Amino acid sequence: MYGNGQAPIFILKDGTQRTRGRSAQSNNIAAAKAVADAVRSTLGPKGMDQMLVDSMGDVVITNDGATILKEMDIDHPAAKMIIEVAKTQEQHCFDGTTTAVVLSGELLKRSEDLIDQNVHPTVICEGFRLAAEKAVELLDSHGIPTKNDDSVLMEVAKTALTGKSAGAVKSFMADICVRAVNAVGFVDDGDRIIDLSDIKVEKRQGGSIKDSSLIDGIILDKERVHSGMPRSLSDAKIALVNSAIEVKKTEVDAKIQITDPSQLAHFLEEEESYIRGLVTKIQESGANVLVCQKGIDELAQHYMAKAGIMAIRRAKKSDMEALSKATGGKIVTNLDDLTANDLGHAAKVEEKKIGESNMTFITGCPEAKSVSVLLRGGTEHVVDEIRRAFDDAVGVVSVAWEDGAVLTGGGSVLAALSRDLRTYAETVGGLEQMAIEAFASALEIVPRTLAENAGLDPVTTLIELRKAHADGASHTGINVYEGGVIDMKSKNVLEPMRVVEQAIQSATETAIMILRIDDVISSKGVPMGEGMGGMGDFQM
Repeated sequence: MYGNGQAPIFILKDGTQRTRGRSAQSNNIAAAKAVADAVRSTLGPKGMDQMLVDSMGDVVITNDGATILKEMDIDHPAAKMIIEVAKTQEQHCFDGTTTAVVLSGELLKRSEDLIDQNVHPTVICEGFRLAAEKAVELLDSHGIPTKNDDSVLMEVAKTALTGKSAGAVKSFMADICVRAVNAVGFVDDGDRIIDLSDIKVEKRQGGSIKDSSLIDGIILDKERVHSGMPRSLSDAKIALVNSAIEVKKTEVDAKIQITDPSQLAHFLEEEESYIRGLVTKIQESGANVLVCQKGIDELAQHYMAKAGIMAIRRAKKSDMEALSKATGGKIVTNLDDLTANDLGHAAKVEEKKIGESNMTFITGCPEAKSVSVLLRGGTEHVVDEIRRAFDDAVGVVSVAWEDGAVLTGGGSVLAALSRDLRTYAETVGGLEQMAIEAFASALEIVPRTLAENAGLDPVTTLIELRKAHADGASHTGINVYEGGVIDMKSKNVLEPMRVVEQAIQSATETAIMILRIDDVISSKGVPMGEGMGGMGDFQM
């Protein structure tokens, strides 16, 4: 910085990098496009998987956009902003992460063309904002009500599972997702509410994907504490206790001096009597199963085994809460307060060997408000990917169940919005019209990418798609299996409205934020160079 012809005045710390104006915008846009290109090949039913190896050598094989971006070691600050799009999409909608990221990259690519034509970034931002508002407004006209129809929810789950490892058994997995959502969802004052934490998921390698199952109760990754205890109990009365079944330690430091061997014997008898008293209280309540959040003394284990009580220790707090919802039992802190009214009920409690370890199944809970899903697969990597696919599928089913409206997939809705926005742009006028038209063109990146990933000619396919929409077939999308275009409604390719709405909003907001940056000051030596165009610059 110079002051009135004097020597330069340095206001930034030595080593600070500064990129300004057009150069800063180009670097940021290039970084964002590189992130979008990194996940673009995973989009759609014909999308490919990516193998990610971290610094510890752990391998993740997935085509889930959020997982891929989370595992990447990215330095560039603009690229990190694109990753936030995927995180937001995952948190709110559970699916559509790749769509949101690819859309962000395409919006920035189109905006770069406008900047080259000397359109000011703030004009582009205003045009994008108007286009996004209009697009979200138009979505309602394309919505299809679910009408509490499980068959529609099944198709939503199948669409989410298509193209993933679980795609081969999508009908089987979709059925589990829909039954799980119906079991835990409830209506409160007309609002449909579902808490996905009520669907507990356990995964075990071994067996095939078809060995996965939905349990009308809870699966605990625990085994009974004593081999003498019953392995299986019918008509179980379950005590849920979150205090230790052992001799209490004093809260202050204390020393006991014993001068006579008989005193030691008496002291041990008292301990034994105290433990026996705790077990007697459990028996008197009528409980034949005990789930304890803390430890259980070995002597207590012995007495419980003799009394025919099945006990599990060190259960997680989340498991205790899930058990309370599933069995109707109350979590008790003090055993003195335990009564028959506090007990939960289940038709059966059984310990089974799954894979290499034992698990406890608490099943037959008639009014269960918490259920469990056991996912199986041949190898650890398969089970992990099945878990990610299940999370996406059960998430979109819950979103569709809550919102009560779905859209057709296969790029059909975005193609329809693109056509509508071009008509809308003509009514706006000014330079904003160019930005709205660029936004409309950017929306076509999804059908274009679906065609590319399926090995189709993207130009020919896109022309066919535009012609179908011009003829009024607004549910037409890309036929990735046979080429050309097809009516997605007749093929039951459905996705929740919230997925598309959130993808458009978050992609637009992030693109606007990056476009408004024209000065980057970095004091950490963060890479700001030109070479952010390809994946070679990312550390994976």
